[in-house]
Amino acid sequence: MKFRPFGPSGFQCSEIGFGGWAIGGAWGAQADADSLAALHRALDLGCNFIDTAAGYGNGRSERLIAQVLRERAAAGRKEKIFVATKTPPGPGAWPPTPYCRADERYAEAYVRENVADRLRQLGTDRIDLLQLHTWTRAWNRDPAPFKLLRQLQREGQIGLIGVSTPEHDQNSVIALMRGGWVDSVQVIYNLFEQEPAAELLDTAKECGVGVIVRVAFDEGALTGKFTMLTKFADDDFRKNYFAGDRLGRVVVRTERIRHDLDGSGFTLPQAALKWVLAHPAVSTVIPGIRNPAQAEANCAVSDLPDLPGPLQERLRRHNWRRAFWYAGK
Repeated sequence: MKFRPFGPSGFQCSEIGFGGWAIGGAWGAQADADSLAALHRALDLGCNFIDTAAGYGNGRSERLIAQVLRERAAAGRKEKIFVATKTPPGPGAWPPTPYCRADERYAEAYVRENVADRLRQLGTDRIDLLQLHTWTRAWNRDPAPFKLLRQLQREGQIGLIGVSTPEHDQNSVIALMRGGWVDSVQVIYNLFEQEPAAELLDTAKECGVGVIVRVAFDEGALTGKFTMLTKFADDDFRKNYFAGDRLGRVVVRTERIRHDLDGSGFTLPQAALKWVLAHPAVSTVIPGIRNPAQAEANCAVSDLPDLPGPLQERLRRHNWRRAFWYAGK
C-alpha cells in the first residue's frame, strides 16, 4: 500500500480507503459478518482511511467500524486508523435548493446533536474528519455551518472539517476551498465524470485541501460486472440509479473502455482506480468494500505500476457529459 499526505493534517493516508456506505445498507442484502471481515482484511492490507456517514444505515456503518476498531485495539494492534463521517442537513430537499437557509438545514442545535450522535456511534470522543454531507452554492457568501464546525473543532470534538460535494454542482465547493473553510472535499471523479479535473482538483492542491474521491467505479459500472441483463434488488439504490435505458448505455460505454485496455495489463477496475489516483491532487479513493475478496482486489491496486501517460490520455476520451444523472436525461 502506498500513502499520501491528507490535506493540512500531515496524516499519511492510504491511497485506497474504505467506502462504508454498502456495509450500512441500501445496496441490497449485506451480512454484518461479511462487513466486519471486509473491514479487518482491508486494514490488515494497509488501508488506514475509512469513510462513513450518519445516513449509511442510520448509524449501522459507523457501529460496525467502531466494533472493528475495538476488536483490533483489544488484540493489541498499534495502528492509526483515520475515520471520516458525515452529518446530513436537517429535513428538506436533497440536495438543498437555492431557497434553503443554512441556519435551518444546518441549525446549531441540530448539528451539535448530530455530531454528538456520531461520537456515540463511533465510540470516540473526537471525530478525525467531520464532513457536511451536501451543500449548495447559495450558502457560499455566508458559510455559517463551517463557522459552527470550527467552533466544534476548537472544543475538541472534531479534528478536520470537510464537505461532500452535491452531485449536480460539485464546483460549488471551490469557493469554500479558496476561502479556507474546509480541510478536505469529497468529490465524484471517475472515467465518466471528469469535470473535477477542469478546476476543482487543481484548486484543492493549490489550497492544500485533502481530496477524497468517491464513486470511482460509477456505483459498480466501472468494475465491468454489469450486463444488459443485470437486475437490482428493490432495496438496492442502483435500481433507480441505472433505471430506464441507463444500464444499457453504461454497459456499452464500459465495453469501449475495456477495448482501450486490451494489451495494457490492467483490468477495468484496476484501471478505474489507477486513473483516479493519477491526479496529484487526490489523497485517497474510497471504493465500496463488502467482503474480504473486494478488500484484497482494491487494496492490491495501490502496488500496481502507474498507468502509462499515453494510456491515461487515451482513457480521457470516455468523459461522459451526462449532466444530472439522478433525475431526467
